[in-house]
Amino acid sequence: MQNDNIQIALIGAGGMGQGDAGMATSLAGVKLIAACDLYDGRLERSKERWGSDIFTTRDYREVLARRDVDAVIIATPDHWHSRITIDALEAGKDVYCEKPMIHALEEGPKVIAAQHSTGRILQIGSQYASSVVYQKARDLLAQGAIGQLNSVEAWLDRNTAIGAWEYSIPPDATPERMDWDRFLGSAPRHPFSPVRFFRWRNYRDYGTGVAGDLFVHLLTGLHFATGSLGPNRVYATGGLRFWKDGRDVPDVMLALLDYPDFNARLRVNFESALPQESFGVQFIGSEGVITTSYNSLTLSQHPRESEPGYTIGTFPLKTQKEFLAEYHKKYPVKKPSADSLRPNRRELFEPKGFNAHLEHHKNFYAAVRSRKPFFEDAVFGYRAAGPALLTNVSYFERRICEWNPESMRAS
Repeated sequence: MQNDNIQIALIGAGGMGQGDAGMATSLAGVKLIAACDLYDGRLERSKERWGSDIFTTRDYREVLARRDVDAVIIATPDHWHSRITIDALEAGKDVYCEKPMIHALEEGPKVIAAQHSTGRILQIGSQYASSVVYQKARDLLAQGAIGQLNSVEAWLDRNTAIGAWEYSIPPDATPERMDWDRFLGSAPRHPFSPVRFFRWRNYRDYGTGVAGDLFVHLLTGLHFATGSLGPNRVYATGGLRFWKDGRDVPDVMLALLDYPDFNARLRVNFESALPQESFGVQFIGSEGVITTSYNSLTLSQHPRESEPGYTIGTFPLKTQKEFLAEYHKKYPVKKPSADSLRPNRRELFEPKGFNAHLEHHKNFYAAVRSRKPFFEDAVFGYRAAGPALLTNVSYFERRICEWNPESMRAS
């Protein structure tokens, strides 16, 4: 890095990768100088977007070998995340890796070890860690705005083909234009398949389904707002209800997670009839509710009752009179006040001109410059991805899974 300018490379130039690179290069002092992808068309598109002079390759190792690359964005299929992240860290690069950080649970400790041993910056690309909405939720929870938190409900519902990962396949998707063998990597062997290549999220060999793509987002916001290290028990169910296109992951998934101090329920539905995509996390407490969306937060406060009330109508009249006398000794009759007549309060927090995705990239490049890591590092990334991927284990193996949030071990 020279003159405070950061030179970056993109590894995985699909929709998310080009989106990340677009966010990054919109920031002052960040320049894209290299791109890697296994479909030639995306390399050509990268040159169209960022200049014909950028270096392009199918082999990510050629990117990591370049001394002029300071940092990399990794936006490949999930089964390549940990391998490329570790190689990049060991090559002396700072890394922005799309969520989920891992494809399989056993990869998590290896990524954590690589970050610790190299001392490089690693930030996971689940942008709700940088959202002012979840910062507001965290502050309100810490202030006791809703009393004692007891449950969380989180959801992300979609109603479109693209939302359900039916991504477009280009007409030139041929073996000559695509590196199928390199795409497979450590995955099981399959004959050349443009559908698997471009719609990889639909297959467990390369993706992590609803759990890795979307539950990780929900858990990122939940963990950031509550300060929790994670759940200790996970159970999931669901099914392939609508998108029966050859995929081997569910399009409807429900998960129940037991945290030490509260319970959480997660939901994703890819056949929702809602008019638009719906996303939110609701924090439910003893004295109120915090509800978040993409760009807003609503606080509803409902003070707890000041006395328990009574149900004495079935008692004899004499007994009712005796009960009321004792009751009012403990709970004297009070004259109604203005506050007691209007006990509930509702507050809307809706920041304008805010983009969590852009803020997340700002935080990454600030960390690259200052050498002070952002908190969504390998440990945070594993604590979000681990329980999320356990919902897959629970779903496919039809069992409850145990998770130790401190040691980050499953059983």
